[in-house]
Parts: sequence; C-alpha cells; structure tokens
Amino acid sequence: MSPKFGMCKVSVSPLRKVASDRSEMVSQLLFGECAEILERKGRSWIYVRVLHDGYEAWMDPKQLHFFEEKDLEKYQSANHIALELVESVKSTGQALPILMGSSLPKFDGLTMKLPFGKFQYSGLSISLKEPFNKVDILLNIAKKYLHAPYLWGGRSPFGIDCSGYVQVVFKTIGYSLPRDTKEQVAVGEAVNFVTEVLPGDLAFFQNQDGRIHHVGIMLEQGRILHASGKVRLDPLDQYGIYNNEVKKYTHRLRIIKRLDIGLGSDVDLQHGNSV
Repeated sequence: MSPKFGMCKVSVSPLRKVASDRSEMVSQLLFGECAEILERKGRSWIYVRVLHDGYEAWMDPKQLHFFEEKDLEKYQSANHIALELVESVKSTGQALPILMGSSLPKFDGLTMKLPFGKFQYSGLSISLKEPFNKVDILLNIAKKYLHAPYLWGGRSPFGIDCSGYVQVVFKTIGYSLPRDTKEQVAVGEAVNFVTEVLPGDLAFFQNQDGRIHHVGIMLEQGRILHASGKVRLDPLDQYGIYNNEVKKYTHRLRIIKRLDIGLGSDVDLQHGNSV
C-alpha cells in the first residue's frame, strides 16, 4: 500500500489546478509543509489535500517525502517557522535554500532530524509555545514581505498573492487561515467603523460584481499592507485603498474583520547556531 502522506522536501513546490506542468498554479507548498495524498495519476502526478488549510490540488510527487499515518503527528506539529527571506538548511554534502514561512519539523533550535536527512538551520526562526500577545510579531513579519512581487498562487517572498500573503504571515504566529480570500472573509468578527480598526485586522475588498476579491493587513494610522503588483503599503479610508502613485482608489472596501490572535502561542525569536 502506498503512503498516504507527504512532506515538501524542496524550497517551494507549485500546486496545479489540473495534472499538467502547463496548468495554472493555484497555490504552493513551502518546505516542511505536509499534505494528504488523495489520488495518483501514473507516476507523474498526485492529487493532495494540504493539511494546514485543506486546499486540494495536483503536484509532482518527486517534490514530497512520503510517510505513513503513524508519523503524521510528529511531522505536522512543527512549532518552528523560518523567518529569514532565504536561508539554507545544511546537511552533509548539500545545502537546500528555504524561504520565509517554511516549516521546520522536529527542530531543536539547531538541527532537524528528518527521514531524508539531518539538517542544520542557523537563521532566525520563530518558536510557538506558550500564550503570548502576538500582534507586534505579526506586523514585523508582515513588513518583511514589502516589495515581494505579486504572483497568482504564490506564498513565498519571491512571488505571492494577496490571500497567500495574509495566510503565510498569520501562519508564522501559529494562526491557521484558509487559502482563498472568499473563505478568509468568513473568519473573525466584523469591525463596524474604520476609526475602530486595530493593527492586525484584515480588510476585505469587493469587485464591481460585489464579490470579495482582495485582502490586506491593517497597520496603525489607516495604512494597509497588501499584495497588488507587489506587497505594498498604502493608505485606507472608508472608501477603500488609495494609491498615491496613480492618484486614485484601486480597491473598494467591503468589510474589516478582527481575528482572535491576542492569546495563543508564545513567540520566541531564535537564531540557530552556525553550522
């Protein structure tokens, strides 16, 4: 019987709408993230369900390390997240670059003992342990993505879309969000007035048909971080996002939601030891 689960063992793996390299990329797996295998199509493609958000798509099985259900808990419960823009994990004879937001399974602050190798990581990471206020950490991480280029389906600092940006930033403080904007808007409690917005709130925007199609992370003083062309910082008021470069509103505000992130996992920023 073939293994039912897998862990991403490359820097970033594309998830496709259909089983073809020419197909639209709908999301990505980052190093250390896990998925359940739902279907196999020959030796070239598998249909997976991403464990942290339930997203389903096709991917290349060569980019996963497969494991059995009995090992699921120890690999899925990774409580360290990489915070360097890019940093290599190193093993004997190899160095694998991993990106910000990647999971570090079985990480002890220096090494990861994985079935496909023992790796050392010396970059900045975040450890999720005890209850702690996480807003400041959330905003600092969100700002590290500034100027990352927009990429449909992307979840990395080298290409990211609006909902992928929000999802991976919240992942780094231990908060799991759905992958797509239309599902993210269902999370949290509505904020009635723009004047009541707090840093860390999520603002959602609608298109001409009234459908939710964009999301961003609020900062203080009516400013928002969002991925549009690139991750950018713009002013926001009751009408929406105003782009000073083109001198017009580019996104029409629909609703602002507040997530319960004040209490959750303790955030301890750590530097690994040099290899």
